[in-house]
Amino acid sequence: MMNDSELATLRNRFKKDAEFLMQTRTHGDEDEKSQEEKDAKPLPRINRHSVFWIVASVAVTYYVDFLNNIIENDDIKSWWFNAGLVLLGTCLSLAMFCIVYLEWYKGINHYEQVYPAIPPVTTAAFIAASCSLNIALWPVWSFLTPLILFTQFMGVVMFISMLG
Repeated sequence: MMNDSELATLRNRFKKDAEFLMQTRTHGDEDEKSQEEKDAKPLPRINRHSVFWIVASVAVTYYVDFLNNIIENDDIKSWWFNAGLVLLGTCLSLAMFCIVYLEWYKGINHYEQVYPAIPPVTTAAFIAASCSLNIALWPVWSFLTPLILFTQFMGVVMFISMLG
């Protein structure tokens, strides 16, 4: 067993450690507040990340002759392609409804609280559209199809984010 002097030493050491931890927490709280203040500032719409994806999307469109292949290639599975276009149109329509009508015209910034069905419907339609378009365009670009479509998707998303 420990004697009284060892217990006192141990108690003092824990007390100092506790005081140190309390000081660290108060400094951490200040850091959290400054982080919250940083988060409150709106990020610039045009940044390197957005510009990169838009330029990459334009480069991919040019390099793989995207539009010409979509219009003229007979290897595209038309049923899957048409289903993908309808679903993608649904996604873009819902996005434009949220951005243009709800946010710009009505001034509703938190539209997911007013219309809670919009995010899951848009997400489901997008996942179905991406699967359909990958199936439809696989005969054209093979294993590069998901990469090409992902780059195009990111370019469109970054362009739309610059609007909103």
